[in-house]
Amino acid sequence: MKMIKSVVAGLTLLWASVLWAGQIDINTADAPALTEALSGIGMKKAQAIVDYRSANGPFKTIDDLVKVKGISDKTVAKNRENISISKN
Repeated sequence: MKMIKSVVAGLTLLWASVLWAGQIDINTADAPALTEALSGIGMKKAQAIVDYRSANGPFKTIDDLVKVKGISDKTVAKNRENISISKN
């Protein structure tokens, strides 16, 4: 019973951290932050996002992420709730 309570408590904390995680601004975040915050985004793709932004200016919409090589519509859809865009 004690083990079940520990598992439930751990899952509760994990769920709370997901709910309170907040959004990441793809126009200002660095590669490590993008990797940590976005599902399916490793360091290589995160760096590609930063490089694209540096070369082309800030993203205007979340859907503009698909312009980055290696980022698919599916990846954008999976992360949409976790992404914000600052208006630079």
